[in-house]
Amino acid sequence: MKYLHAMIRVQDLDATSRFFIEGLGLTETRRIDSQAGKFTLVYFSAPDNPEAEIELTHNWGSDEDYGSARNFGHLAFQVDDIYALCAHLQSLGITINRPPRDGRMAFVRTPDLISIELLQKGERLPPQEPWLSMENTGSW
Repeated sequence: MKYLHAMIRVQDLDATSRFFIEGLGLTETRRIDSQAGKFTLVYFSAPDNPEAEIELTHNWGSDEDYGSARNFGHLAFQVDDIYALCAHLQSLGITINRPPRDGRMAFVRTPDLISIELLQKGERLPPQEPWLSMENTGSW
């Protein structure tokens, strides 16, 4: 058996694509537009793990409420420097919902409210500000 991808339905394909590309550094691997089905599929992967993908599905003209995405759970990414990535995401206007106070774990949400867990690669980093005293924001 081989893991292929996880699919997420999104309302704002451009904003969510920007989150994965500019925010997390993923690469768009392919895109499929279906005129007949009125949808677009966009696939992303991490540069060092191209076989495991995230599929964004955008149904054209749909106003369906996908909810808060809590029923989905979350996607998890191992990162080289959790503090640097969280600072980078903040610079893009992304809220850090659960800051990496412990130097190991943080949670953010995509523009379509999908929870993303960020885990520090290897040992946790020494606690540091501003993360150490930053409160949780919203839900994840």
